[in-house]
Amino acid sequence: MNFPASTLESLEEYVSTGQLFADLSRRVAYRTESATSEGRVALDAYLTEVLIPDLSALGCETELFRGWEGGANSFLIGTRIESEDVPTVLCYGHADVVPGQDGEWDEGRSPWVLEADGDRWYGRGTADNKGQHLINLVALRILLETNGRLGFNLKFLFECGEEIGSPSLAEFASANKDKLAADVFIASDGPRLSADTPTIFLGSRGGITFELDVNLRSGSYHSGNWGGLLRNPGTTLAAAIGTLVDGNGRILLPDLLPANVPESVRTALSEIVIPHTPGDPDIDVDWADTSLTPAEKLYGWNTLEVLALGSGDVRAPISAIPGSARAVLQLRFVAGTPTDGMEDAVQAHLDDRGFGMVRVRKTTFFPASRLDPANPWVEWASRSIHSTTGIQPTVLPNIGGSLPNNVFEDILGLPTLWIPHSYPGCQQHAPNEHMLTSIARQGLHIACGLFHDLGHTSADIELPLAATTA
Repeated sequence: MNFPASTLESLEEYVSTGQLFADLSRRVAYRTESATSEGRVALDAYLTEVLIPDLSALGCETELFRGWEGGANSFLIGTRIESEDVPTVLCYGHADVVPGQDGEWDEGRSPWVLEADGDRWYGRGTADNKGQHLINLVALRILLETNGRLGFNLKFLFECGEEIGSPSLAEFASANKDKLAADVFIASDGPRLSADTPTIFLGSRGGITFELDVNLRSGSYHSGNWGGLLRNPGTTLAAAIGTLVDGNGRILLPDLLPANVPESVRTALSEIVIPHTPGDPDIDVDWADTSLTPAEKLYGWNTLEVLALGSGDVRAPISAIPGSARAVLQLRFVAGTPTDGMEDAVQAHLDDRGFGMVRVRKTTFFPASRLDPANPWVEWASRSIHSTTGIQPTVLPNIGGSLPNNVFEDILGLPTLWIPHSYPGCQQHAPNEHMLTSIARQGLHIACGLFHDLGHTSADIELPLAATTA
């Protein structure tokens, strides 16, 4: 164990006395749905009634930016400066949740009432993200109470719009670089590789969503009288998609792919086995690029998925050739994939193959980013977690999903370490979202170990420290 016994005793007492359950229960009760006007009112209350007191208890000065620049996102910064000669960490969390989906939870549970069932604590936000940022706040508070100091400078950023795409987060970070300057970024969101595997991930894949439309005529025409004379938009669209990705999931257009899997990424993924837990579908081993391992497919490469495809009414078909067809495709891509001009590249590809009647429109975009697994901060965090838990953590170059990692890596220039306190089966974004108390307990230990070691960095490992405390 890499922190004092008194800290460990405080951690265990916090969980065993029910204080963790009580604190999380209070947070879950705030209906902080960023997609609703009522939720935005609750978000403001959560910031002022919960998070500002949490940060103040850490000796932080707080600055609240409500509806920054008239937009849909609010931000809260907490800052504790101990010395110009110690490292500075930037932590992050999001106060908002997805819609509660009231009435859809098992056994009549309310998404806004924390309910325990064995190792599972059910409630909206338990995994995403209230439970996770609570663990980090508690670890910081207990360290401060037992040691009297942190040994590093702390900056904590909360936003209120992660679940709606983090609007204005990039612009806010750009406008407040001095306030957010740090040496390293440490945050908790997303899932571990598996429930029993402490995990560090270093970024996230990005995503581009395209709509493909084939509008050939205003109405439908009898398939017997007109079949063979009129182009079928459904057939056309299916064939056009087949020039982008084949029937085995292999991407055919080079513009949709990165140049390679970097050697440091390949090394980091070399021993990772994608876990299979009860309820998970079986992996189709012959799907997508079979020259890659499953881990490389998920974390080191791109995938083009057909999210929706329609022509006519499949539930009530009639004997008629439809006039139009539409598909929605999404490219999940890793860092290093050129994305400028990708919409034009897809359109030019379809035009060249005789599918000029298929029109391409990019609808959403979120960038990819990741820290190089060879960065010294990764080794530092791995050693800390191993020292605390006795388990060698899994290092993922990035998760398969998305987080606003690029804001912290690309805009603020920080090495980014994500240490999740959840697991793939947590059902975030769905009814029955839950936290595992076993992971929460271990997460408190991991967070305390990391922050304790950060306060003793100079004695442990030489790291690049470039922040100012302005």
